[in-house]
Amino acid sequence: MELLQKINIDYLPNHLAIIMDGNGRWAKQKGMLRALGHENGTKSVRTTVEACAKLGIKNLTLYAFSTENWNRPKLEVDTLMKLLVSSLKKEIKTLQSNNIKLNAIGNLTNLPDSVQKELLEVINKTAENTRMTLTLALSYGSREELIQAVKKISNKVKNNIISEEAIDESIINQHLYTHNLPDVDLVIRTSGEHRISNFLLWQIAYAEFYFTNVLWPDFSENDLYESIISYQKRERRFGKTSEQIIPEKNV
Repeated sequence: MELLQKINIDYLPNHLAIIMDGNGRWAKQKGMLRALGHENGTKSVRTTVEACAKLGIKNLTLYAFSTENWNRPKLEVDTLMKLLVSSLKKEIKTLQSNNIKLNAIGNLTNLPDSVQKELLEVINKTAENTRMTLTLALSYGSREELIQAVKKISNKVKNNIISEEAIDESIINQHLYTHNLPDVDLVIRTSGEHRISNFLLWQIAYAEFYFTNVLWPDFSENDLYESIISYQKRERRFGKTSEQIIPEKNV
């Protein structure tokens, strides 16, 4: 409660993105199978989603499964896919009771049919919710996203739908998976790693970063609050000097 009181609700990140890292190491430290680490990680997902909704954060994106994750051992991938289906079924009540809309980005056609079916069902059921948009990055890779955007734009130029001169940031944004989301304000990465891992490379151009040594299954509501407090103490200049910026309502 003390940390919560330190947060300025008038200066929250509009879009928070989290690289949920450390499930495997958490399980290894406890002598468990990696699958149990992923299973325990879902508890942190629920805690974080509910806490963000309570704070008033409008957009939360979670890096759930990357394009590179397909290269992991088949047993682990299969377990993750089954866990995803069961989690979606289990959490639909949480999403509805908190008025949260589910969104998904990535090469979703690569996901198993069972995952695609459950994902689409939850997306449709929560489509009218307005409190917060929760986006799951699944089979997601930012480089692949940018390649697909370039191909789509090139095809439109080729067919005289848009001119080459018209291509700007707005046009590129319209052709990304995240076309319906604002730029990211804050990126959190757990487990002590300091990498972006092919995550939202275009969208995090001016995001703030917060790295914590906490493994994802141990990530708590207070850990989230600490990241928000750190964000609120920073001066976001967007390429300008301090003197050019109208002071924000920092903590």
